[in-house]
Amino acid sequence: MSLQDPVKRVETGRAQQAELTGAPSPEPSTPYEASIRDFLYAEVWTRPALDRRSRFLIALAGGSTGDTPAHIIEGYAKGALALKELSLAELREAALHFAVYGGWSRGAVMDAAITRAANALGLDPAPFPPIRAEAWDPDVRFAEGEKNFHDVMTFPGPKAPGPTAYLGGGILNFVFGEMWRRPGLDERARRWLTLVGVSDSSSEIPIKTHIYAAMKSGNATFDEMNEFVLQYAVHAGWPRASVIQSVVFDQARRIKEGQPPV
Repeated sequence: MSLQDPVKRVETGRAQQAELTGAPSPEPSTPYEASIRDFLYAEVWTRPALDRRSRFLIALAGGSTGDTPAHIIEGYAKGALALKELSLAELREAALHFAVYGGWSRGAVMDAAITRAANALGLDPAPFPPIRAEAWDPDVRFAEGEKNFHDVMTFPGPKAPGPTAYLGGGILNFVFGEMWRRPGLDERARRWLTLVGVSDSSSEIPIKTHIYAAMKSGNATFDEMNEFVLQYAVHAGWPRASVIQSVVFDQARRIKEGQPPV
């Protein structure tokens, strides 16, 4: 049995914190501040089962869900940009995607942090494809939304044009009719943002179905989902993450047995 060196952990945490946030690691003056360096950065962020790009997306979304100090979210955005884990264009798409699952008010928090990070790094504004550039047939758009729902979620959803304003005008018309298939961000990245949003909502059906879809689609492995739970716990707390961990176990079993998510 080999012992872990606390001095080495401090060194690792200090280096990781500086690299991942784009700012020097401050000397902690409280146990809380020491835990950020010695546990979050030295141990959680260095775990090999999940790539840093994914961890940045989870951290940005997780930090945007609560009363997180603005400089913390900005630090994650600066780190992602400086390390080229995510481009400015991808981060802008991430803010839009997170607005759907976390709410536009929380999307505004992320988007503003990205703006501050981009300005601090002297980056030019990122071009982006318009929400809709051409005229469209509403019936075709609804049909595309229905198909995209099935492709993304791996099971059938509401039938076009949807029986309510939320299901038709929201889910089929915009979320799956437009946003999920925008070209600026890959599907795996969108999964992590979605998972943070639904997990933080504490809504049973969205949590179950999106965790199921993340693994069933192949966007995330079972081991990666377990790492997601830990990274999410950093921002949401262990009680909420314990609920998500239970759902990951259950949905992995359902997929193995060929069952639907609910």
